[in-house]
Amino acid sequence: QVQLVESGGGLVQPGGSLRLSCAASGSIFSIYTMGWYRQAPGKQRESVATITTGGSTNYADSVKGRFTISRDNAKNTVYLQMVSLKPEDTAVYYCNAERRFPSVSYWGRGTQVTVSS
Repeated sequence: QVQLVESGGGLVQPGGSLRLSCAASGSIFSIYTMGWYRQAPGKQRESVATITTGGSTNYADSVKGRFTISRDNAKNTVYLQMVSLKPEDTAVYYCNAERRFPSVSYWGRGTQVTVSS
């Protein structure tokens, strides 16, 4: 079992910055990929950024150049540095962890990010 706890969300003005953190605990050695997803009202949940155990990253086109995902393996924590935030970035951001063989998905409870003036 893996537990994920997000933190760092909040209210920020357009153009501002936030850093989200996700701390993993439990059977952490089984995790292959960690990432951030978001869901805005009336929209489907979408992948924002992912990072594998080998450090390979993938970003949604809408956040490339603005968001950076990173991982501190010693602290079992993944981060999402967000800059130049836009109102359309407003959503609940969820931390995700994927285990393989067998495949299992784990989710945090989410943290609200609101970009508004």
